[in-house]
Amino acid sequence: MKKLFRIILASIAVILFTGFLSSCSSNKAQTRGLFAPKPAEYTGAVIQVYAARTWGAKQAVSVHTWISTKRSGEQHYTSYEIIGWRLRRNNSALVVRQSLPDRDWWGHQPQLLLDYRAPDADQLIDKIAAAVADYPYKNEYQAYPGPNSNTFTASIARAVPELGLDLPSTAIGKDYSPITRLVGPSPSGSGYQFSLLGMLAVTVGVEEGLELNLLGLNFEFDIFDLAIELPGIGRIGVDQVSRDSLEQDNHTLAAQKAKNSATETGE
Repeated sequence: MKKLFRIILASIAVILFTGFLSSCSSNKAQTRGLFAPKPAEYTGAVIQVYAARTWGAKQAVSVHTWISTKRSGEQHYTSYEIIGWRLRRNNSALVVRQSLPDRDWWGHQPQLLLDYRAPDADQLIDKIAAAVADYPYKNEYQAYPGPNSNTFTASIARAVPELGLDLPSTAIGKDYSPITRLVGPSPSGSGYQFSLLGMLAVTVGVEEGLELNLLGLNFEFDIFDLAIELPGIGRIGVDQVSRDSLEQDNHTLAAQKAKNSATETGE
């Protein structure tokens, strides 16, 4: 029994150490302000989901996530997120504000998890706004095992399954659910999940693949995307959103705008 206990402690120590190293290395590349198309250059609707390492000791194993949207024709982005300390000040942890979507979080650089610009994006933004209004844990916050910022993002993703959002293994709290709901849809809406208060969970879905949660630490085998995700470390394999493809999309949009402008002026 003592040997098993030592193995468990050693495993947790390794996860924390490698997670801390991963959080440091991921912060070297400056990504702030590089992902979201500028409203002046792209007038269509945009839905994006971001993650960034949280602050303090938690950064070794966990990220903070948020959702940003821009309706067609709008000149700003609206961000939705849960911030725990806001609960003490405003009696609500829910924060809705116009802000830079691809901002850093306590100095940690953002990672783009989802970029959605399909023709139905405006309709899905309406669904997101409705899901935010209906979120049941606005006035509750618990960093571990939840409800926290990742519980919020997962809840919105379940309400808008068209997004197909696959949250990373480091989004601790995404599996949180009350004891009265042991079985339900996976966060992406593409499968199903058994969860015991987010402390023990099994998820199977097209987006998630096979995911195991032990005491809030997630191991994911993303079969269809040929990637794995480990506690603290995160994703190993193909990126969820390729920066190269995103930059190409933005260049194409800018070129299209220039072409349209030239056509309008008769050049």
